[in-house]
Amino acid sequence: MYEIGAAVVGAGFIGPVHVEALRRLGVPIRGLLGVDQAESKSACAKLGLPRAYMSYDEVLADPSVQAVHLAVPNVLHYPMAKRAIEAGKHVMCEKPLAMTAAESAELVGLARGKKLAAGVCYNLRFYPLNLEARDRCARGEVGRVYAVNGSYMQDWLFYDTDYNWRVLADQGGALRAVADIGTHWMDLICSITGLEVEAVFADLLTVHPIRKRPKGEVETFTGKLAAQRETEPVEITTEDYGNILFRFRGGAKGSLCVSQVTAGRKNCLRYEISGERCALAWNSEEPNELWIGRRDRANESLIRDPSLVGDLARSYINYPGGHNEGFPDAFKQCFRAFYNYIAAGDYSAVPQFPTFAEGHREVALCEAILKSHREQRWTAVEG
Repeated sequence: MYEIGAAVVGAGFIGPVHVEALRRLGVPIRGLLGVDQAESKSACAKLGLPRAYMSYDEVLADPSVQAVHLAVPNVLHYPMAKRAIEAGKHVMCEKPLAMTAAESAELVGLARGKKLAAGVCYNLRFYPLNLEARDRCARGEVGRVYAVNGSYMQDWLFYDTDYNWRVLADQGGALRAVADIGTHWMDLICSITGLEVEAVFADLLTVHPIRKRPKGEVETFTGKLAAQRETEPVEITTEDYGNILFRFRGGAKGSLCVSQVTAGRKNCLRYEISGERCALAWNSEEPNELWIGRRDRANESLIRDPSLVGDLARSYINYPGGHNEGFPDAFKQCFRAFYNYIAAGDYSAVPQFPTFAEGHREVALCEAILKSHREQRWTAVEG
């Protein structure tokens, strides 16, 4: 489909997800870089990729690679993205874009000066019914949005024996549940409604201040399947759970509950948008249905069907109604927007994919949330 060569950096949970999505699009994948040479070779053999890179220098020096996908721990996002942009490569980076707003602001400025696509993988935007919700808000069908409420719940860190690099502040950042999954919710809501967060009030909780770290690393979401191993105690300062209130510019209000320790919730994002004409609600565990609430007539349940949605959502649907599209498809459609933008070559056009600027917005939100929690007060969002 494209003549734009890609390299994937990262062989953990999300790296192979990028590989699969790129393959389904027809983007040539030149190779993959893992955490070391052994992982690079093993992952490439498992995934059937042509080249196991031995270093990041080797990735950036490969003239057949025009785009780099960063699926690495958060602490590596800023330095790797910066080097890729300086090397003239397009970048699709996992979230959050950087560890601090100063870092993400620098990346925004650097990318702005180059004719390059610079994106952050907020893939949840690309569930077709989220695009339909966005389109309905833009067309005025929802009217003035005055409130947005929701949650993002998981249980993969429910036990104190559940462990992954994300729980460590020096690897993932001072915020964890908020930065890891809460930013998905915040990006999605801002994308759908067009609202901008003005101030936040946050109250966070670390349920397990001490976790039992297995000797040797653990991949994301695999802890409950792993055999019992020798462990060592490790102090945790990042949050397992949190509640956040939002004030949006223009007067709208919002709230978010985020948790990685709610038993039974595997990966459940929910939102409800209250507007002057109707309400919209969506649940990521039932992604092919959008609830539309009415006061004076029957509520509606819109099933994902290209014949029933607007042009925006229709352009990111590949299968007929009743043929469900889910998590892997959201990555595919996010990358479709990214590579279509590159292929078009018009860097003055407004990107359809989440940009570095929008990634910076989420990092700035995280800093305000952390400050609010520590000071226990309303905090303005800077930048």
